[in-house]
Amino acid sequence: MTKQEFKQLFDLHFEAVRNYVYYRCGDVELATDVAQETFLRLWEKQLSVQEQSVVGLLYKMARDEFVNQHRRKQLELGYRKTLEFKVTQNSLDEELAYAELQKNYEKALSELSEKQRVVFLMSRMDGLKYYEIADRLAISVKAVEKRMKHALEHLKFKLKQSERPYQKRE
Repeated sequence: MTKQEFKQLFDLHFEAVRNYVYYRCGDVELATDVAQETFLRLWEKQLSVQEQSVVGLLYKMARDEFVNQHRRKQLELGYRKTLEFKVTQNSLDEELAYAELQKNYEKALSELSEKQRVVFLMSRMDGLKYYEIADRLAISVKAVEKRMKHALEHLKFKLKQSERPYQKRE
């Protein structure tokens, strides 16, 4: 597919794909993001097919991308729910230190690449084994191991970096 053909396809079908996603989610911003991601993936694939079959493919890709983003949101919401820890009778210093640690953890987690974060959360929050993660993400177990290794290294580095000098180390 040439740039001109792609531009023409984009101009003809972007609004329709965006509207299709909008009708499913009710969020204009999300619909625009999904539509843009769909066209980006189509361009990356560099398919050489007729326009009639590309239109159907666009809608399927848009639906799949919307489902993927919805799943990511559900994973994030599930993670956020697990952060509600119940602490009893802690001193104010302990509560402040805990709040700061939690904030630093969330910040460090948000700094991970999406691939690393997904693997980390699937392992730690959903309790999945590496082979289960690999199967769900359609990647190798070695790729899961590598992403997890980098995620853990990043989190360890960032959390050590954010320790206050007067905190006790165990």
